Amino acid sequence: MRRFHHGHLWILVLLAQAIAGCQRAPVNAPAAAPTALPSSNGWTSFRDDFLTTYFKAEPALAVSAGRHEFDGQLPDWSAAGIAREISMLHAERDRALAFKDFALSDTERFERDSMIARIDGDLYWLETAQRPFRNPAYYIDGLDPSPYLTRNYAPLEQRMRAFMNYERAVVVAVAQIEATLRLPLARPLLERGLSASNGFAAFYRDSVATAFADVADPALQAQFKEVNAAAAAAMRDLSAWFIAHRRTANDDFALGAENFARMLDATERVTTPLADLEAVGRADLQRNLAALRSACALYLPGQSLHACAEKVAHNKPEGGPVEGARRQLAQLRAFIEDKGIVSIPGSEEALVNEAPPYNRDNFAYIDVPGPYEKGVASVYYIAPPDPSWPAQEQHDYLPGRADLLFTSVHEVWPGHFLQFLHSNRYGSMVNRVFVGYAFAEGWAHYAEEMMWEEGLDNGDAETHIGQLINALLRNVRFISSIGLHTRGMKLPESERLFREEAYVDAASARQAAARGAYDPAYLNYTMGKLMIRKLREDWTRNRGGRAAWREFHDRFLSYGGPPIPMVRAAMMGSDAGTLF
Repeated sequence: MRRFHHGHLWILVLLAQAIAGCQRAPVNAPAAAPTALPSSNGWTSFRDDFLTTYFKAEPALAVSAGRHEFDGQLPDWSAAGIAREISMLHAERDRALAFKDFALSDTERFERDSMIARIDGDLYWLETAQRPFRNPAYYIDGLDPSPYLTRNYAPLEQRMRAFMNYERAVVVAVAQIEATLRLPLARPLLERGLSASNGFAAFYRDSVATAFADVADPALQAQFKEVNAAAAAAMRDLSAWFIAHRRTANDDFALGAENFARMLDATERVTTPLADLEAVGRADLQRNLAALRSACALYLPGQSLHACAEKVAHNKPEGGPVEGARRQLAQLRAFIEDKGIVSIPGSEEALVNEAPPYNRDNFAYIDVPGPYEKGVASVYYIAPPDPSWPAQEQHDYLPGRADLLFTSVHEVWPGHFLQFLHSNRYGSMVNRVFVGYAFAEGWAHYAEEMMWEEGLDNGDAETHIGQLINALLRNVRFISSIGLHTRGMKLPESERLFREEAYVDAASARQAAARGAYDPAYLNYTMGKLMIRKLREDWTRNRGGRAAWREFHDRFLSYGGPPIPMVRAAMMGSDAGTLF
């Protein structure tokens, strides 16, 4: 998936506001990762066949990547369909392993190992974690209709027909979801499914028609109205299904220590013992708390950290967060170019819009078109507060200027948006399509601290506090993820940590704790950042130190998005050293 749940990440539908991003020859582009020469070993043919086979099982990912021959399709989410996908993945893994090291070039071996890593991650979630059977969040990204609505990849009428096929598939998918999920569900996981199904139902009912209002064919409009009503009804049924099973819900969401460790190995190739990993995360939390004390001593002398954080939070961006973010993006791009922080391979810009109602469980996210897409804009979404919350909670939920600045860093410049400008151009197609959680979120979170280190806002204390509040949020996610899934931590305890250690508002703390239950891998923000910082330190040590940061950034991004330990091994060679 190319959606990035950053902390904030993900979310009203903006009709087809996607505009064609100007495509020109890369400016100051880094050297691409080595590309294998044509060979007779059969690897290239196998790789391309694998991608097609994978897309048939995961057509929603194919559409997101820009393979529009899969438009309107959704995965087979029946138990039998999931079993077939598992069987396919095992078979493809065996076929990939049949290509021995001696028969492949260095580039082909890296591509093979990246493919196997993706398969291992998928098999972990499907077989070990049993996610399709236990966690409604498994289905939410696949149901996302945004490619049809916000990407101007085809004439509007064509996209309308594709969307209608998607909505027909939604009706089938809802029945499969209800049959596949095993009861009882864990309460926070059930509530995530309920929130999404309510959002989808409202979205279909209230918002979709405006996206296709300019299609003049009355017969097609009448057909659309009928299909759309059926999809909305299906989502209302799914919402009612979740509500009906609330009474049997339990708190059994934890993976357990063994399965959590297997998750890290299978999905990110991290084998660090949990106790050592937790110690690394807690050390980073303490480092950021110490920095916050120093910044607050300058910004609000003699006051508590809570008072300091509240003052920063109350300095809201003029015109609201969407308008504020639009202004910030121009500032951030200019800063990157002036400082020479990293290459910008193109002239594309990201749009900024309000998030759709079905995807507002996090504050912000960016939707970046996939590597097969051409001339389609990226959209940075910002979620408004839930109107059902108390007025004060709604006000507090809106970010302060400095907080929003580093969300914009994370999502756009030089975070996810720039990352995908690189990955969509360079390296293997496997690593353009499959971008790992820790690689994507680690880079975007790394970018926040790096931009502060480079002098963003000239050392302004309020700006530094905004960066640190974002870092502390990710630190507490790291601690909560391990705690909730391996240490018996309860959601109220996690929520309290977000309030007391990350200094976030009550609504955000509640959301962040609940996310830890249904998204145990959200420790990847801090874990990925720490692996990148350690790699930067080690790689630049004999290459000029800080003077080599730009070269490091370009080189790191050229790999696309495989597990970071693989990138470390490729960049460091036999002297790879430790991850943390």
